[in-house]
Amino acid sequence: MMRLRREDPRVVGSFRLHRRLGAGGMGVVYLGSDRRGQRVALKVIRPDLAEDQEFRSRFAREVSAARRIRGGCTARLVAADLDAERPWFATQYVPGPSLHDKVAEEGPLTAAQIAAIGAALSEGLVAVHEAGVVHRDLKPSNILLSPKGPRIIDFGIAWATGASTLTHVGTAVGSPGFLAPEQVRGAVVTPATDVFALGATLAYAATADSPFGHGSSEVMLYRVVHEEPQLVGVPDSLAPLVQACLAKDPDERPSTLQLSMRLKEIAAREAQGLSDGRPPAPRARAERPSGRLAPTYADQRTQRAPAGTPAPRPQGGPERGQAGGPASRPSSPRHPGGAGARPAAGTAGRSTGRPGPRTTGTGRRPGRPDPKLMRQRLIVFVVVTLVVALGIAAAQRL
Repeated sequence: MMRLRREDPRVVGSFRLHRRLGAGGMGVVYLGSDRRGQRVALKVIRPDLAEDQEFRSRFAREVSAARRIRGGCTARLVAADLDAERPWFATQYVPGPSLHDKVAEEGPLTAAQIAAIGAALSEGLVAVHEAGVVHRDLKPSNILLSPKGPRIIDFGIAWATGASTLTHVGTAVGSPGFLAPEQVRGAVVTPATDVFALGATLAYAATADSPFGHGSSEVMLYRVVHEEPQLVGVPDSLAPLVQACLAKDPDERPSTLQLSMRLKEIAAREAQGLSDGRPPAPRARAERPSGRLAPTYADQRTQRAPAGTPAPRPQGGPERGQAGGPASRPSSPRHPGGAGARPAAGTAGRSTGRPGPRTTGTGRRPGRPDPKLMRQRLIVFVVVTLVVALGIAAAQRL
């Protein structure tokens, strides 16, 4: 945003102006607010163009297009005055940078981001085209990235479906590098025209550059018509779809509905791939157990698999931990030796490869009482009881 200049108006209609949002070929866009504090983006036509009936007509088309479009991907029209000395109209203010500025400042977006933005824009274009309107100037600077999703703005050269793209003979209206070949030739525009521009916009988001490079307007327009786009740097998951959008023949491009559905699929897959593709967590060492598992752990730590003994391979797939196989899991405290460890000779569980039950030196399981030990304890208990009883009886006689 920029401060208001000396020549800028302070009040337009019922709106007070606060800042400049930008300026284009048709006029200046201001940040304004009404009496209730609602913020708007208010466009005022330039003074030198206010007397030009052609520009007044273009401005009227933009207002008409904004009124006809229904959907969440465009800025809602709030008010307009086409008969004012300097015609103006106000739309809902959309906070957030343009796609152009975001890529210029932060670099190319990820495949998941591009697919998600492209899916939302495609869905928005469905609503635009259902209203019988072709935007004709879709490009990164006309897409605002709001917290609620991307928004398409600036319908200044929008035209009814089926209209020509020429304002003067031999002059194409739009932005070189994002124009469709039929616009350059002066042919009839259709929804496929916006699909071409969207494909070029997605390529820009992926590479931070136009798919037709840089140069003068004449050079850029020639490339659009006669040369293939350069898609080096576009993610593999998006490149075929972007290539289809940039087909020279409008009939070979996907529809906005097909594009929306396909981009949603790619966005979902890329988001899942991003989750699965994160570096695996460091493999945790098996913690030494405490309590009654401690002796088992100590016994098993001394076991070693014979040299050259391969770990068993799961049927129907690669070994765990190898490329293409499931992620490795830390060894369980009950099986720290791994699936391929064999118990040493003389230990239980030789046939299964699992450690056998813990035993004492006598070969009995520790959970069962030793009969000999129990007899000894019983004898000691009886002797002690008799000694105590005799002592009490002797004390009573005294």
